[in-house]
Amino acid sequence: MTEPNDRSTAVLVVGGGTTGLSTALFLARLGVRPILVERHPSTAIMPQARAFNPRTMEIYRALGLEGEIRARTSILAELPEMIGADTLAGAERFRVDVLSHLRPPSTMSPADWAMIDQDELENILRAEAERGGVDVRFDTELVSFDSGADGVRAVVREGGSGAEHRILADYLVAADGHRAGIRDRLGIGADQPVAPHPGVYFVFDADLTAALRGRRFLLAYLDRPTRGTVLVPLRKFGRWMFGAPYHPELGERPEDFSEERCAELARIAVGDPDLELTLVPPVPGWPQKVSHSTIGGWVAHRYRSGRVFFAGDAAHVFPPSGSYGASTGIADAHNLAWKLAAVVHGQAGPALLDTYQEERRPVARKTLETAMRLLHDRQAGTGEEATKVDDLSMIFGYRYDSAAILSEAPAPDAPLEDPREPSGRPGVRAPHVWLERAGVRLSTTDLCTGAFALLIGPDGADWVAAAKTAAAAAGIDLNVHHIGAELHDPENRFAGTYGITGTGATLVRPDGFVAWRARTLPPRPEHELRRALTRILG
Repeated sequence: MTEPNDRSTAVLVVGGGTTGLSTALFLARLGVRPILVERHPSTAIMPQARAFNPRTMEIYRALGLEGEIRARTSILAELPEMIGADTLAGAERFRVDVLSHLRPPSTMSPADWAMIDQDELENILRAEAERGGVDVRFDTELVSFDSGADGVRAVVREGGSGAEHRILADYLVAADGHRAGIRDRLGIGADQPVAPHPGVYFVFDADLTAALRGRRFLLAYLDRPTRGTVLVPLRKFGRWMFGAPYHPELGERPEDFSEERCAELARIAVGDPDLELTLVPPVPGWPQKVSHSTIGGWVAHRYRSGRVFFAGDAAHVFPPSGSYGASTGIADAHNLAWKLAAVVHGQAGPALLDTYQEERRPVARKTLETAMRLLHDRQAGTGEEATKVDDLSMIFGYRYDSAAILSEAPAPDAPLEDPREPSGRPGVRAPHVWLERAGVRLSTTDLCTGAFALLIGPDGADWVAAAKTAAAAAGIDLNVHHIGAELHDPENRFAGTYGITGTGATLVRPDGFVAWRARTLPPRPEHELRRALTRILG
């Protein structure tokens, strides 16, 4: 074994899944090049998450990745339906076009859902992060770490050679998945409103033509062999993933699920006792064909411990209903990255980092509540019940309340805003409005990424000079966009949507959320803007 070699970095990211790779990529775009370590030898090897919501795609669109992501869209994008039935061969309880009620109108977002398998997305993110200068180290495990007032000291080990290296980091982002090893080491527990239920999972090959009866679907909820069974088509034709809860209270144990028993469970779920099928490893070469996991959800008590931050499944776990998990982790990364970058660059005080938990933990709690309700409805309900959640409000309407938001009185009572009637209030995502620049159509969301942005009404020219002076005093980049000057508002929607007059302005954070607004031009715009930036940056 080699002696440890020291490396220094502003941020060490532990975990090379969607959340970890996104964190590293966002940091790199903000001028911070982290080190990322991942104990597995590669990115995801199974599809896992398969649907990424329009807000996530707005984020990747602003990074210039939307085209590449859509070019790798899964064939399952053509299979948006979800069904519920006793067995696959039996009568349907419900059938829902999953995306029909989830697609935002063009007045709400410039983006749509992306039906891309997680392993494909992670390959894109890894390549882009490496191009951006991120030191990506797969097959490298975090052995130990110590977090103190002056930074984090970590030891990592290469899987192949066994060589160990010491990394000195200002901050550590734990994106190490649902087992949350780093969080557990720090003794931080989680709220778990519903006890997790164990489940068995396996992949099999079979011709289900007879039971399908010409149907194509993305997901089937089945009542047999037990309520909560799911059947999912994989990319290879005729290959399926089966998952079902089992019941320890009835004496069932993981070791009871032999390959023969699992094959019988699949026949029961399909509704064909004579079905010919073959269990296959989830990955070629794997010796184990049957795996076990738990179905449930939790939210960490804290999202931070000193210089260590938790993101994605290390901070929260949701059941798969609603496709919230991966997109929520990406939003965690987007929220945290700009704050870390601002502190690392000396543009903000360390108190800004406290707002990560203040903003993201309430979102996770609301998301878990919604996902659990959806899971119950889709396992036991009808199509109407399965779609009664207002997903567009969940995706676009959540509101932050923290020191990094200069809230207005009176504060709204509801944690969610209806994005069909956007308010433009501080704390919400900057609303989408179609604009034009030199004949090219673009969204306000395209203007709000990577730096603070000041969006100015058509009669607010005095803000331009004020913004330049205030940004210089704060030591930050501030992109100024004068709607009505270089940007044309063809539908005349901007001022009304953002809740300002023609002389007003809205300050948008690097993560695309409204931080402050002035409905009209104040007597001293430079002073007001500088004061706002100072308070937001702590």
